Amino acid sequence: MYKILAINPGSTSTKVAVYEDENLVFKYSIDHSTEELAKYPTINDQYEMRYEKILNILEENNIRVEELNIIVGRGGPVAPLKSGAYLVDEVLVDKLRNDPLVHHASNLGGIIAYEMGKNLGIDALIYDAVSTDELEDIARLSGLKEIPRRSLIHTLNMRASAIKVAKSMGKNYRDLNLIVAHLGGGLSISIHEKGRMVDIVSDDEGAFSPERAGLIPSGALVDFCYKNDKATVAKLLTGKGGLVSYLGTNDAREVEKMIENKDEYAKLVYEAMAYQVAKSIGELATVVEGKVDGIILTGGMAYSKMLTGWIEKRVKFISQVIVVPGENELESLAMGGLRVLRGEEKVHRFNQ
Repeated sequence: MYKILAINPGSTSTKVAVYEDENLVFKYSIDHSTEELAKYPTINDQYEMRYEKILNILEENNIRVEELNIIVGRGGPVAPLKSGAYLVDEVLVDKLRNDPLVHHASNLGGIIAYEMGKNLGIDALIYDAVSTDELEDIARLSGLKEIPRRSLIHTLNMRASAIKVAKSMGKNYRDLNLIVAHLGGGLSISIHEKGRMVDIVSDDEGAFSPERAGLIPSGALVDFCYKNDKATVAKLLTGKGGLVSYLGTNDAREVEKMIENKDEYAKLVYEAMAYQVAKSIGELATVVEGKVDGIILTGGMAYSKMLTGWIEKRVKFISQVIVVPGENELESLAMGGLRVLRGEEKVHRFNQ
């Protein structure tokens, strides 16, 4: 039996879980207050505090770290990577600390895993990084040479859901073509062709979401940018867009209550979000010439039968729709580590 520690640092929390093979043994979310985080000038400065809190919480719950076989940290927006597992070594740690694509708390996952693994004499991994990039060359062209398309999406949950669905079908993930839509605070959609995410619709290319504006008509956006400062525009696009812009809330449950109370405008907005997701799914179906083995709806909003029902109605002609609600990030990290331990997946090495 293998014992795996999964670490998922977020902006205001550090989530940890311990699995024995497929079985969850321990799970905990360490919350970090605004006041606590304000003590640290940079994200990297939070490393020691988060590391110590993880060790303390494991000790308090009688988790013996000496029994761990592997540690898997969240893979953040570090660099364009292949999907799957990367061994965290000194080269990757240096990249995570000093030169990631984006400085984000999730990058601490690999750093913490590395230091803990080094002390225990076991391997540390990151798995399915946010910056996983398997786009085909034809998918990289945006229409403007100076702005290539790049891949920054919800890879971890998407691949985990796709692998889980393939297994439930009695098939290998690498033998199927699957479209996966992550429905959360941000929306992103990917097409998995025989085990590779060859194209995507990122959260600024497609449907609006609870807080994000999604794809905006470029001409009108240019005019809007000239009338407002950069910070204002950025906040509207990524924090005050989508449901917040139209309905003043980012909580889909509140929107559904509005609809239950016969608010026709709320229904129009909410259904429009589903409509746009469905359009993006249809767009990605063309990548594999319509040969789609399944459409997976996942993420926190996939719990909404109203939303998933609207999407399914529009895309079921393409393929069967399977709903896998929730983000399940810790489980996804742990199962990735387990597949590595069992020899079912190879481990990549990062080269600058």
